[in-house]
Amino acid sequence: MSDSYARTTSSNTTNAAAYYEATKERLAKIQSHLSESPRGTRLKGKVCIVTGVGSLKGIGRASAILFAHEGVSRAKHLYLVDFDKTNLPNLQETIEKRYTDVKVTVQQGDAADEALISGLCQRALKEEGRLDVFFANAGVASANALQDTTAETFMNVMRVNALSCFLAVKHASAAMQVVNASRGKTSSAGSIVLTASIAGIRSGAGTTDYSASKAAVNSIAQTSIYQLQKTNVRVNSICPGLIETNMTVHTFDFARKRGADAKIGQLNPLARYGVPEEIAQVALFLASDDSSYVNGQNWAVDAGLSSSHPVIPGRWA
Repeated sequence: MSDSYARTTSSNTTNAAAYYEATKERLAKIQSHLSESPRGTRLKGKVCIVTGVGSLKGIGRASAILFAHEGVSRAKHLYLVDFDKTNLPNLQETIEKRYTDVKVTVQQGDAADEALISGLCQRALKEEGRLDVFFANAGVASANALQDTTAETFMNVMRVNALSCFLAVKHASAAMQVVNASRGKTSSAGSIVLTASIAGIRSGAGTTDYSASKAAVNSIAQTSIYQLQKTNVRVNSICPGLIETNMTVHTFDFARKRGADAKIGQLNPLARYGVPEEIAQVALFLASDDSSYVNGQNWAVDAGLSSSHPVIPGRWA
């Protein structure tokens, strides 16, 4: 090994370590930013439903808290749903303690259960007279190789990930078209946001069954809007890249046990992974009137990973 090569390798290692330390500091600021930010008004007066909120380290929880921060005013409502009821009381307590003007209802249930989703939309209409936002975030991941994936596993992943989004669009869009001037809703309108994945855009980010389910979610966002023409009900999907959640915990734990923390997410141009709060910000934008002309889009939030064909990191394509 030449001296110049050794110096270059040592320098690259030092730079990578320094970048990773700066990345951790940046992510910590992103995760704690609400404690230093004034309340917003981007969702003022809106009634919102969010599914898949149960994980303590998840996109749904981060989004629910951000939605509350952004002006869901008194007498309006956050309806929060998860299949696992374990952490629902904690989420409700966290929001109500931090935002005393926010009304929160938590419900245990299956986001792919049509009766539950239909009933929840109707409950919002009965209690609040309107529905403005539905963030269909519930989902499951799979880890089996193609030959080890059973038909039952495939269909369950499709049911939880894709059917849940279809039901959200079907029932939320109908509720959003209900006009109730006495509750401040004088015309049909609403925003439906679906959690997909970059695995639904192209290969390389998930198993076959998971990727197929997320491709279906992206298609639902694109095709449903043509069934909702002139209703002012918008549908968009978010396609996260590598985000540190309970769903990806095994990937992160494996890398950290090997001392390879700095390499997590290194293939994208930002050379890092993301955190749920970064996806929540996109969900907020799509849910709010700030995105009033955004419709039928599949938003990749992946630090640029899906913008390129595979290349050797550091080389021009």
